[in-house]
Amino acid sequence: MRAINYRFLFNLSQIKPNIVIPSFINNMSTAVGDNISQPRSVVKKVLAKPQHDGDGALVRRSIGRMELRSLDPFLVLDEFFVSAPAGFPDHPHRGFETVTYMLEGAFTHQDFSGHTGTIRTGDLQWMTAGRGIIHSEMPAEAGTQRGLQLWINLSSKDKMIEPKYQELRKEDIKTTAHDGVEVRVIAGEAMGVQSPVYTRTPAMYLDFTLKPGAQWHQSIPESWNSFVYVIEGEGVFGTSNSSPAPAHHILVLGPGDGLSVWNKFSDPLRFVLIGGQPLNEPVVQYGPFVMNTEAEIDQAIDDYRSCQNGFENAKFWHSQ
Repeated sequence: MRAINYRFLFNLSQIKPNIVIPSFINNMSTAVGDNISQPRSVVKKVLAKPQHDGDGALVRRSIGRMELRSLDPFLVLDEFFVSAPAGFPDHPHRGFETVTYMLEGAFTHQDFSGHTGTIRTGDLQWMTAGRGIIHSEMPAEAGTQRGLQLWINLSSKDKMIEPKYQELRKEDIKTTAHDGVEVRVIAGEAMGVQSPVYTRTPAMYLDFTLKPGAQWHQSIPESWNSFVYVIEGEGVFGTSNSSPAPAHHILVLGPGDGLSVWNKFSDPLRFVLIGGQPLNEPVVQYGPFVMNTEAEIDQAIDDYRSCQNGFENAKFWHSQ
């Protein structure tokens, strides 16, 4: 990696324990889910500590920090907390996709090609930056806006494609439930439900909620890298005797064909399970530009400064 992950560049000319389990949980519900022959274990656990980003925004970064620079094909995972007037004003991207999933509140997006829209609690935007986007992401309601933003790398053949958006409203994201387990299928498949989202880099994105006493077994393609990010509550992942993982922790999963999870606690457990096919390509990152070579990064910076080769609309555009 050429530089640490930042959502954007302000000035390109100057860049650079013992757990007591409640007795009522002792009788766990019957195991449900997919058949897994090789369960994945947790090979790394990282607490996403708060840090400042954007213009006054607070994020908990799990992928993209020193302890976990990247997890091919994933570049960044932020849980963000933003209250107006803070936010993410006009900034560029090239060479990857951003996936913004609102947990609470609303964000308004504008870009230099005229695309605008607001995503609210439970909504999702899957943006392919491709050859170039300049956009803003700002809070659209009073109070704290909370969500997840994931950066997914694009293969060398896709880095310079035209930008594209897929936006799903809460009611359009398929949700299903079984034996105390609910899942929102954002990308990929779970419980026989398939998401309509097209992922240029093959990926899965599942939002699970487990009631106390519930457990689940979810298949994952064996060749994919995968991880869990705990949003709320506390869970046991991998094997039933693993140490519990509380909120704001990312769990990197080892090899295998699926994940097992148990909620042995008195509160609901909510987490996302995300996996993707590794690209196995060189990654050179400079802030919001992610390419394969140093020369391509230099070209991206030059294109952005000169408003050319994908950034032509930047010359006269500013968000409202």
